[in-house]
Amino acid sequence: MKIVIAISGASGVNLGLKALRLLPKHIEKHFIMTDNSKIVLDEELDVIVHNNNDIGASIASGSFGVDAMLIAPCSMNTLAKIACGISDNLVTRSASVMIKEQKKLILAPREMPFSAIALENMHKLSSLGIVIAPPVIGYYSEQQTLDEMENFIIGKWFDLLGIENNLYKRWKIDE
Repeated sequence: MKIVIAISGASGVNLGLKALRLLPKHIEKHFIMTDNSKIVLDEELDVIVHNNNDIGASIASGSFGVDAMLIAPCSMNTLAKIACGISDNLVTRSASVMIKEQKKLILAPREMPFSAIALENMHKLSSLGIVIAPPVIGYYSEQQTLDEMENFIIGKWFDLLGIENNLYKRWKIDE
């Protein structure tokens, strides 16, 4: 399985990086950061890092065979570009390829509250099969720390990607 993790915007970058680190070793990982979200990266990440300006990178082609893409966090700028079909960098080009190839694309918008324009863009993308999954915790899993809250969110994203995980306490019905 090949997964692209992209980070746009600055707030919540740690969630995208943590999701990247928690991906199982057997998954081929590709990574993009927009210029506005660059921070010091852990040099030990087992990942192929792409330049966001390189729209000719392997992951920008449907024939490369990427299985899924997660943009976490997803800025409203990136969300709007994807909704309008603007492919002016590698993140938006890769998202466009995911849509064209009908592959799994998950966007984790980070703004709050959502404006009517952002909601309209999310609705448009959702109607195309794109999964809108903002970083929202579920209190039933009884997180006690920020790390546990992040694990819940990432675990839910992995569930959507079909990646088995035990990052959070799941809902259990009384037996």
